[in-house]
Amino acid sequence: MVANPTFSGVLFGAAYYAEYQPQGTLERDFDLMQEAGFSVIRVGESVWSTWEPREGVFDLDWLQPVLDAAHKRGIGVVLGTPTYAVPPWLQRLHPEIAAESRTGVRNRWGARQEMDQSEPAYRFYAERIVRKVVGRYANHPAVIGFQVDNEPGFQLPHNEQTFQRFVEWLKKRYETVDRLNREWGLVYWSHSLSDWADLWRPDANTVPQYQIEWRRFQATLATELISWQAEIVREYAGPDQFITTCLSYTRAQVSDDELVRSLDVVAGNPYYKMQDGLEATAEVPREALWWHTGVWALFEWGDRAYSSAQAQFLVTETNAQSVGDPWQNHPPFPGQIKQAAFALLARGARMVEYWHWHTLHFGAETYWGGVLPHSQVPGRIYREVSELGAALKSIGPALDDYTPDADVLMLYSTDTKWSFEAYPPLPAAGGGPDTSAYAKIFDAFYRGLFEAGAQVRVQHIRQFLATPATVLADKFPVLVAPAIYVADDATLEHLNAYAEAGGHLVIGVRTGYGDELARARFAVAPPMLSDAAGVSYDEYSNIDRDFAVHALGEIELEPESAGTDWVEILDVQTAEKLVGFSRNELGARTAVSTNVLGNGRVTYVATVPNVALSRSLARWLVPSRALDEWAAGPTVTVSTGSTSIGRLFFISNWSADCTSVTTPVAVRDVESGVDHPVGSSIPLGPRTALLLEAPNASV
Repeated sequence: MVANPTFSGVLFGAAYYAEYQPQGTLERDFDLMQEAGFSVIRVGESVWSTWEPREGVFDLDWLQPVLDAAHKRGIGVVLGTPTYAVPPWLQRLHPEIAAESRTGVRNRWGARQEMDQSEPAYRFYAERIVRKVVGRYANHPAVIGFQVDNEPGFQLPHNEQTFQRFVEWLKKRYETVDRLNREWGLVYWSHSLSDWADLWRPDANTVPQYQIEWRRFQATLATELISWQAEIVREYAGPDQFITTCLSYTRAQVSDDELVRSLDVVAGNPYYKMQDGLEATAEVPREALWWHTGVWALFEWGDRAYSSAQAQFLVTETNAQSVGDPWQNHPPFPGQIKQAAFALLARGARMVEYWHWHTLHFGAETYWGGVLPHSQVPGRIYREVSELGAALKSIGPALDDYTPDADVLMLYSTDTKWSFEAYPPLPAAGGGPDTSAYAKIFDAFYRGLFEAGAQVRVQHIRQFLATPATVLADKFPVLVAPAIYVADDATLEHLNAYAEAGGHLVIGVRTGYGDELARARFAVAPPMLSDAAGVSYDEYSNIDRDFAVHALGEIELEPESAGTDWVEILDVQTAEKLVGFSRNELGARTAVSTNVLGNGRVTYVATVPNVALSRSLARWLVPSRALDEWAAGPTVTVSTGSTSIGRLFFISNWSADCTSVTTPVAVRDVESGVDHPVGSSIPLGPRTALLLEAPNASV
């Protein structure tokens, strides 16, 4: 059902919580929002106990002045359903709704999303409050859309009713315990079941096949929760009101391409470190998967959001200044607010909304900075947000049918991510499992592509399989498949077909090694791909230090290029050796090989490339990039895309130093209206972000 929303222009605003504020600030707040160019706010999703202070006692009128004030100023409202944070009275009346983090171990209360959202008692009260709130305000002229729940899929409940649903889910998939025994290999360690009642709980499970199916089942719960709420809201919503939820892509239950199918538009919440975290030349460690660090990671989030439905998306929450714990204070350098917003627009955003308008004076997120500081006196952040609002007003409908460009298609495997969270191929510091191994490998390729100036489209495996190989090869000349460990035969066959049709397939480590149930395949590695790649291997190893590499073929390597974490010891048959390892006792000689296949080729990367090697590979894979066409320096990004009218170019200087770009075509600055002929030098001041347009006739 996902489609681009019906509104025009870029929505711009913040979450607004009048219920958190003292009396008397409402009119002032909305006057300031109007002056800042706001066109949208989000309300109501976090305060079930305000909507229903006691069981069956509803207070629904308190939001009316907020919606009236918004409508008076032409500001649209996204109304949230308050189902992710339950009121204390519900916890007390129905303690059974608490999710069990392990069997029999109930969550304690005091945070949010502590409940099993599939539990029947919870569903009864959740439906009632959704109908009350949405029924009260769906017809208000300010309401342009609805957000159901909030960042769903927070945990993996182990409750009795959840486990029994898992058993029923398995019965439908496998029909008999004999088939389950066979498919899961339960003869090992005497795990064979005699009856469905023999199935053990997931807490101490060591069977990878159980683990991947448990995660797939859990994903159905989050998907069903959102679909269920969307169906309820759709009973009240008008044809011009959209329904969405806001995704946090690191949530345990989320299979995002499945979850969004019941929604009208994708929305999500990118948070990122500012200051050096958005400095092109700074090397800042990624501190948490949800907190994106580095310019490349911000763009990667945008490409992941686009991937959910292969369509434009909304940003329902992002940071106006510092976010995180009280010891994580990194407000933006001047210019970074606009840069971050333009980066998200460049990859397909149609809304930029901050969390949130005020900075809280209490609660767990007291130091998640809003547009206004604790004093509530507008300061620099408000001024920069206002400047962004003016810029977006100038842009107007220019992005309504925008499609970001892509030089490379990257495949994303949610199944592999889940498998590697329990059984990763990489160790963490200290020797334990690196539960973020999949992200580490995926990021290694994405970052290199991005920093070399290539633009990326991300697809999920299901989306990839739904598109004919000939179409893929024509649309995406390069396809990177990093660590697609959990892969059925159809996926591997489609990868081969893509290369035979003329595409350049790049295979990363572990790809194809496991089947759809994460069982190691009875085949020469890389399974079903070895003939196409012209290489094979039967030995692989973790490496505790980086392996230096050197060029063997037509590739120019950056200094310090190396393989990290893992090597596969290739036996090269028909492939050309492109990059070699320096001498090592493992006997690993070939780091990268390439092989002609049909009308295309297959390149095999037998290690996790470091940044230098990844950038070098990217320049070889994509020799012609927009970055070079614009004569852009190392601190500049150039993101491009198309509309029905022409081409758009997002240009940013991620540095405190001045630089410039040279126009390869005649362009017009969308904000200022200034024209720049071909060959013009456009100066870029510190942390400048521009949007330039070239009509179709100019390209």
